[in-house]
Amino acid sequence: MDPASLAAAFIAASAGQFQLDVAGKMLAMNLDASRSVAKLIDAAQQSIDSLANVSAGIGTSINMTV
Repeated sequence: MDPASLAAAFIAASAGQFQLDVAGKMLAMNLDASRSVAKLIDAAQQSIDSLANVSAGIGTSINMTV
């Protein structure tokens, strides 16, 4: 194999490794985002559950007089 072919193969392999590294980081970021959304939904559900026993109409009329 001539040196130019070896250099081209090395550059292609380096570019492929970089693409794999970026894809791995993006996958990890998506996983973290999914976990955050799940935690947010769980927190919202707990808030809704704590308000389930509140009477109807509470908080609908606000007196803004000064």
